This record gives sequence, structure tokens and C-alpha cells, in this order.
Amino acid sequence: MAASPAAVAVGVAAALLSISSFAPQMVKIWKQRDASSVSLRTCLITVAGFTCWTLYGVLIGAWPVVASNLACLAMSSGVLVMKWRFDRKAS
Repeated sequence: MAASPAAVAVGVAAALLSISSFAPQMVKIWKQRDASSVSLRTCLITVAGFTCWTLYGVLIGAWPVVASNLACLAMSSGVLVMKWRFDRKAS
């Protein structure tokens, strides 16, 4: 059963918003070289969640779910890497 154009539009919008939601945080951390205000636990849980969603998409063969969650995983992993790199509390 094919998805309606409205469902596809909502899905695309949701994916783009989810993916781009990490960009402001990444830019802020990169410019300030400071990630001390970012929660490590939240980053780890977010990365774990997107990993699970990606695996779920693979298991059910839903490639739009896989693609969007892989992109979100990449962005959230970028925040996590910068958290480890620029966390002033760790120094």
C-alpha cells in the first residue's frame, strides 16, 4: 500500500526537522569550543535511540526510516564527539 502524498510530506518534514535540530547545537559547540553545558547522558541516550531506530528500520525493511535515522545518528554522534573533545569539565 502506497503512502498518500500528505503522509509522505509529513514524513519528509519530520525527517528534515529531526536531522537539522542538531545543527544549532553543533555550530554553537564548534564556535565556542565548549560543550560543558551539554548533557553527556542525554547525548548517549539520543545516540542509542537513533541506533535502535536505524536497526528497527533495517529489520522491517523501511528504508526511509533507516535513511532519516542514520542522518540523525550522524548528527547526534557529532554532538557527542564534540562533547568529549570540548568538554571543559573533563580538563
